[in-house]
Amino acid sequence: MTPTSTTPPTRPLEPQKRAIVIGASSGIGAALVRELAHSGYRVAAVARREAKLQELSDLVNTAVAPQTVLPFSHNVTNYDEIPTLFQTIVQALGGLDMIIYNAGVQPPVTVDEYNFEKDRKMIEVNLLGAIAWLNQAALRFERAGQGQIVGIGSIAGDRGRVGSPVYNTSKAGFATYLESLRNRLTRHGVSVTTIKPGYVDTVLLAENAANPFWVITPQQAATQIHRAAQRRKQTVYVPTRWGLVGLIIRHIPSIIFRRLNF
Repeated sequence: MTPTSTTPPTRPLEPQKRAIVIGASSGIGAALVRELAHSGYRVAAVARREAKLQELSDLVNTAVAPQTVLPFSHNVTNYDEIPTLFQTIVQALGGLDMIIYNAGVQPPVTVDEYNFEKDRKMIEVNLLGAIAWLNQAALRFERAGQGQIVGIGSIAGDRGRVGSPVYNTSKAGFATYLESLRNRLTRHGVSVTTIKPGYVDTVLLAENAANPFWVITPQQAATQIHRAAQRRKQTVYVPTRWGLVGLIIRHIPSIIFRRLNF
C-alpha cells in the first residue's frame, strides 16, 4: 500500500504496537481508535454498542489497512467476563503495549435529586469497570516489565461539586486508583497516565453542561491524549489551560467553594 497522509508508512524493521481502547464506539474513544490506527497501532476497540463499533472499525480499516481495528462488543459492568476477554483480545492482537480506559456515563442529575440507580451506574462503569480492566493490564505489564496504562478521567474529579456528586466521586476515585497504579508500577517500567479533560463536544457534554466554554472536538482531545501517552506524562489536563483552572479550584477554601453553583 502506498503511504498517504492518512496511512502511516510501513516500518518493516519496527514491530507494530498494539492497543486496547475501552469505551470506543463514539466521542473521545472513537477518536482515540482513529488516532492510534493512523499512528501505526493495531487497535482492539471495545464498547457496548455493537453497530457503532462495527461502523467505526469498517471505516478505519478501509482508510488504513484491513484488520487494523478489531471490534469487541462488551459491557464493562459484566466484570466476570473481563479476565477471559482480556486474554482473548491480547491473543488476537499478538501482544499488548497500551490500554486506554475511556468508558464512562453521566446521567443528568438535578441539584435536588438523589437517585441511587443513577449513582450506582456511574460507580459501576466509571470506576469498577476501570478497575476490573486495568487490573488485568497491570498484572500483565508488571510481569513484562513494560507497557502503558491511560485513564480518561475528568477535571470534575478535582473537587466535590454541587452538581452530580457521584460522577465527581467516580472520577476522583479513578484518579486515586491510577495514582496508586503509577506508584506501584513505575518501578517495573510501566507508565500510567491520568487524563483530565475539560469540556469536549460529546453526548455527555450536551446532556450535562448548560454553558460550556473552551470546548474542543473529540479528535483534538485524542491528539493531545496520544501526545501525553507518547511522552509518558503522569497527569495531564486537556486542553492544558484546564490545569490552571484545576489548580485554582483545588485551592478555593471549602467555605467559599460550597457556595458556588457548579
